[in-house]
Amino acid sequence: MMNVKEIESILPHRFPFLLVDRIVELVPGEKAVGIKNATINEHFFSGHFPGNPIMPGVLIVEALAQTAGVLAFKSGMQGKSVYFMSIDKVKFRKPVIPGDQVRLEVNVLQHRGRVWKFAGQAVVDGKVASEAEFMAMVTDEDI
Repeated sequence: MMNVKEIESILPHRFPFLLVDRIVELVPGEKAVGIKNATINEHFFSGHFPGNPIMPGVLIVEALAQTAGVLAFKSGMQGKSVYFMSIDKVKFRKPVIPGDQVRLEVNVLQHRGRVWKFAGQAVVDGKVASEAEFMAMVTDEDI
């Protein structure tokens, strides 16, 4: 549905911090599903951890947030900036390792004005690797 070039036209993130490779499903105002292909050449795998590479949990949550950012933009927030406000109920259930394809499933829980609340799950091979609820503020300003 959206390739990396289209995602780059929406999000300000770039390599090595753009953590969404594709958007495969999007229902404005409701949900989005992104894909992150975790490859061995990712910069973070060399130091986290040598001999036992694992994707850092904070980057998994960031990938969920980037997917949510695409969802917010496609829900009528074009030209705005999106900033994290809070992250809650984070759980890491299964490590993400090189070769995994992470399915980033994000749902809108609430949307009031400029504040959005999302629930997200990072899924690998049908199993939840991580989950979180998070809030973001959409603004016209760069903070």
